[in-house]
Amino acid sequence: MPAKKQEKPVDLNQSLGIVAFVGKSLSDENRLRILLSLCNGKKTVSTIVEEMNLSQPLVSHHLKELRRCLLVNVERKGLFVHYEIADQRIIDIVGQLAHLATDLLSQRDTF
Repeated sequence: MPAKKQEKPVDLNQSLGIVAFVGKSLSDENRLRILLSLCNGKKTVSTIVEEMNLSQPLVSHHLKELRRCLLVNVERKGLFVHYEIADQRIIDIVGQLAHLATDLLSQRDTF
């Protein structure tokens, strides 16, 4: 699994477009589940399909989107294609979002 990268100072105002680009890819529960699955190391599409109990075309679609947003890396080994998380920080961010969402929703009394 790739190591965590050093954080550089970022001008948030200048980065909002790319934040939105990556954020859109995180707006699907199945994509988040796939990212969490990849925490445990490289996996093939068929392994992810079995673990997630989703169809192969659906998993492939989500992996394509995650790859497009540079959240996963692809490695071809013969007939197999392996996917892995491109940067472990994304899992930390998803965890922080989960805490934030839980806190915010616990304070809400109407939906």
